[in-house]
Amino acid sequence: MAGLCRGAHEDHVRVETLRDRKKAATADALYRAAVRLAIARGLDAVTVEAIADEAEVSRRTFSNYFANKEDALLHGDRARMRRLLEELRARPSSEAPWRALRRSAAALFTDADEPDPHWVVQTRLIRRHPTVLAQQMAGHAAFEQDLAEELRLRTGDPMRARLLAAAFLAGLRVGVDVWIERNGADPMGAQID
Repeated sequence: MAGLCRGAHEDHVRVETLRDRKKAATADALYRAAVRLAIARGLDAVTVEAIADEAEVSRRTFSNYFANKEDALLHGDRARMRRLLEELRARPSSEAPWRALRRSAAALFTDADEPDPHWVVQTRLIRRHPTVLAQQMAGHAAFEQDLAEELRLRTGDPMRARLLAAAFLAGLRVGVDVWIERNGADPMGAQID
């Protein structure tokens, strides 16, 4: 995220450097290239070399950012999880945990009317490939732990924090799934809420 970021546990404002922004732009270009190619050709026909060429970077540069094409394809998913955690950390510490979670999710889905159509296609694509889906689920499990730790700081109760994190992420997943199944009949933010 370019610009200024402020977390609930920070006493100062952090400004990203030009280098940080360039690295983020390169990772995003590789991610978008992976999505475009996977949609156009099918994931099995896409190579790391093709992704690097599409993003106009070297194979070595690709390897500096991602372990494989599946990792590149999941970059957007990880970015959304980081942003959700940042949104939660920015919420007032006095706010009730569930309310803070809901408002963090709302902030994530109200920046634009609806998600990028490529994101929907990407989500469907991931579900058709068990290895990518397994990698995504592993990332979600790690994120659940991070979310639970943030909630533990708010509640002081590790078990309650884990339950809140698990229930929230299950609700978020179901909301997104239903939205996709209904082809976006309702606004995504409303469906998730």
